[in-house]
Amino acid sequence: MEMTYAAAVRYALEQEMERDPRVFIMGEDIGVYGGAFGVTMGLVERFGKERVRDTPIAEEGIVGAGIGASLVGMRPIVEIQFSDFIMNAMDQVVNQAAKIHFMFGGRMHVPLVIRGPAGAGTGAAAQHSQSLEAWFHHVPGLKVVMPATPDDARGLLLAAIRDPNPVIMFEHKLLYKMKGEVEESGEALPLGQARIARPGRDATLVTYSFMVHRVLEAATLLAGEGWDIEVIDLRTIVPMDLATVTASVGRTGRLAVCHEAVGRGGIGGEIAARVWESEAFDFLDAPLLRITGLDTPVPYSPPLEQAFMPSVERIHDSVKSWLTREGAH
Repeated sequence: MEMTYAAAVRYALEQEMERDPRVFIMGEDIGVYGGAFGVTMGLVERFGKERVRDTPIAEEGIVGAGIGASLVGMRPIVEIQFSDFIMNAMDQVVNQAAKIHFMFGGRMHVPLVIRGPAGAGTGAAAQHSQSLEAWFHHVPGLKVVMPATPDDARGLLLAAIRDPNPVIMFEHKLLYKMKGEVEESGEALPLGQARIARPGRDATLVTYSFMVHRVLEAATLLAGEGWDIEVIDLRTIVPMDLATVTASVGRTGRLAVCHEAVGRGGIGGEIAARVWESEAFDFLDAPLLRITGLDTPVPYSPPLEQAFMPSVERIHDSVKSWLTREGAH
């Protein structure tokens, strides 16, 4: 069936709340108001205020309560109104949720999901538009999920809720209204399994979240000019499906990475290092290309905000220049 990305997230929440009475949601304005982006609309009427809990504006308290609930057998889902605000709960996320399983010798689990809208493009300015996935990628004990399509949002959220330890799911704001086919089954998608969004032979371009769609547009333009680009949607940042990436590089001999977050310390550099350390290094016929957000806070001005984000045009031009320079044809 066809539905929007936001509706697919809500559909997954409904499925798990029906299936498992331990699952509940909490966050700011998620009840009657339905959440800042309408994702939880109607859930409080269906499941009641005990399972759809409005909280004070205190992220450290919300996440801390989620950790406590998970330790006594519940399956809490914490919605952070804007993912930027997870920073207010970094001690709870990084020093508690991520480490409890290890500090107790594997005897304790923290089945906690933290969801939040991420990314730029809505004019929300520097404190409400960031892509902070690299921070959490750096922390052992956390899984990081960044679905690009409605069905991936459904399937990966189901997997996140069922996981025995903490998962952070970043939902790009520009994806919420995007429509796509969604499976009606309650089958989860496995964490750590990338998908080949477009097969190709001339270069491998790895991406995730909203940039999947811009990269695919750019790949279509490049195909009209004779360049055949393979596009890989990582789906999850942790665990990362390096096997799919290296197999693709083995076929194409070239690797590019595109993400909205700034390049410095970003996921692109991590992918590059892991490929260079793998057997895929021997297949590379050209240096790596990174296409990322600019090294600046996200601007409020719409033209500057658009300049900050990798556009279809910038992706197209960067890849074309790179391939031409490296003699791909």
